Amino acid sequence: NSSLTALGQVITALAENSGNPKKKTFVPYRNSVLTRLLQSALGGNSKTVMVAALSPADINYEETLSTLRYADNAKKIKTA
Repeated sequence: NSSLTALGQVITALAENSGNPKKKTFVPYRNSVLTRLLQSALGGNSKTVMVAALSPADINYEETLSTLRYADNAKKIKTA
């Protein structure tokens, strides 16, 4: 889904900006409607919760690992 890909790019850019405040990475909020709607929640002055749903099944290993990476990037976001 292109909206989830765009959300991943926004989360990655915000996490990079949080890790290194001197280097500002462009945050592509305008790449999808979803990221535009979540702009104030992700980059604004608010607290946001992300719930990651994981599967214990072996067949879903790759998807679970991808979800954990996604959630880890979201955890790195710090707003002022």
